[in-house]
Order: sequence, then structure tokens, then C-alpha cells
Amino acid sequence: MGRRSRREPAGARRVIVVDTSVWIDFFRDAKTAHVDALAGLIAGDAPIAITDVVLAELLQGARHDRDAARIERLLAPHGLFELRGADDARRAASMYRAARAAGHTIRRTLDCLIASVCVREDVAIMHADADFDRLALTSNLRIYRPATC
Repeated sequence: MGRRSRREPAGARRVIVVDTSVWIDFFRDAKTAHVDALAGLIAGDAPIAITDVVLAELLQGARHDRDAARIERLLAPHGLFELRGADDARRAASMYRAARAAGHTIRRTLDCLIASVCVREDVAIMHADADFDRLALTSNLRIYRPATC
């Protein structure tokens, strides 16, 4: 039996994990609602964070060392949640299996690991990746939806 997706109200002051999908658009200066929302959160000094997996994905996407250094400087003021071994891995696998059993295809294992950390920490995630919406349908993953989305 699936669980309902819990949505985080846009005005909440709880920590929001920002996924790689939003950061990439932000760094590329894309004109999306998620980028506008992230810029607003940063300008408003909202409590945002990333996971170690998001950090790795962003740094591996940097073309040059100077780009990686810029990314690290921009992310440094924000919180970092880290994977904590087997429990996070088991939760990620369980989330994947629950989504699959409900007929949802999750394309990336790393999304399950990111989602697992968010569930463990009871924080919402802002993303531009349908895998997280699918995971939220069958787990306690909370999605942060900007008012403009």
C-alpha cells in the first residue's frame, strides 16, 4: 500500500535540500521556476542544504578546476547532509522497490540515495527530476514545491 506524498509549504522555514537538477539550472542561469525559487531562497537566507551525493554530482560536472572551486565557494555557506552507511543504502533500496512495486520506474540509484538522506533527516527536497516525485508517492519523502511551480 502506497503512502501519500507529503508536500512542504513554500513558506516553511525548515531546511530544504536542493537537488543537482536545480543547481545545474541555477549555474547555467536557466529561466525556470525552480531557479527563481532557489535564487529567492538564497537571497532570503533560507536554510538550504545539499547532500554529499549532490556535491559529488555537481563537482564531477565541472569542466575545469576553477569551475569546481567556484561551485564549492557557492555551496560552502549551505548545509551538507552525508550518507550514513548501510541504513541509508537499505532505505534507498526499499524506496526503489516500493516505487517499482507501484509501477513507477526510478531511473537513477543516486536519486534513491539522495531521497533516503532526506527521509532520514525529515527534510523536503526541491528538484526538477521526476524520480523524486515517483519516490514520494510510495515513501515519506517530502517535496518542496515553490509557489510558482
